[in-house]
Amino acid sequence: MATNPSPDPKSNLWNLTAFYLRLYRQKRGLSGEAVGRIMSCSKATVSRIEIGETRLDGTQAKALDRAWDMDGLFSMLVWYAALGHDPQWFAQYVDLEQRAQFLKIFEAQTIPGLLQTEDYARALFITGDAPNAEDLIRERMARQQLLDQEPQPFMSVLLSQTVLEWPIGSPEIMRGQLARLLELSERTRVTIQVIPRTWETGAYPGLDGSFELLSGDQFGDVAYTESPEGGRLVSSPSEVRRFAIRYHRINAKALPEEPSRALIRKFMEDTT
Repeated sequence: MATNPSPDPKSNLWNLTAFYLRLYRQKRGLSGEAVGRIMSCSKATVSRIEIGETRLDGTQAKALDRAWDMDGLFSMLVWYAALGHDPQWFAQYVDLEQRAQFLKIFEAQTIPGLLQTEDYARALFITGDAPNAEDLIRERMARQQLLDQEPQPFMSVLLSQTVLEWPIGSPEIMRGQLARLLELSERTRVTIQVIPRTWETGAYPGLDGSFELLSGDQFGDVAYTESPEGGRLVSSPSEVRRFAIRYHRINAKALPEEPSRALIRKFMEDTT
């Protein structure tokens, strides 16, 4: 097994879970490969969980509880960790975002951070009364380097029509932002589709809020959903699957790529 140190178990419940996994594995004199057989995963995955790069999911926790007669300890740790607010959620999210090979983004209110222009981002942060707005803007712009890396991750983006219509900053800022969307939509590894606000579309699952799905060889599949002053990373396969189904249902309501570009172009030209 890797000799990397366990994460600080006092920092959050996910790190406490990782700490106990390594502790009980070592107390039993088991290799990562042996524990991987219990959890139905690879030795490398066990190592990543132990150092906090990947999170133990509910199925794996139940397998450990059965095999080690833990009276549900790991299942309870995972359950409480998933419910709670993780103070390191954003750093973990950005790390996964930068390592992802496939991102699926649904946004109901504003342009997703990875697609924002600097002026649009500034208008949002200033409105939110962020005390360190310029630092946050620089961090957001720096995250966008993944759009130009090789190979660029594949991105599928679904935007509600509200995102295109809601006035942010000024007409000039909005026109620049919508022009940026059009430019990105022409890239071979980016698809942008709009969910039209029509009676035909009606109520759809996206009205519940924005979320993102991230996939990568190093960490598998993770869902991310945000709320004011916080966010939540979801790694349980059953929960991630529910988000994937929701994304598929929203996508079924979206316009194809070219009609989506036409709608974006229309709002850009109409913005005054």
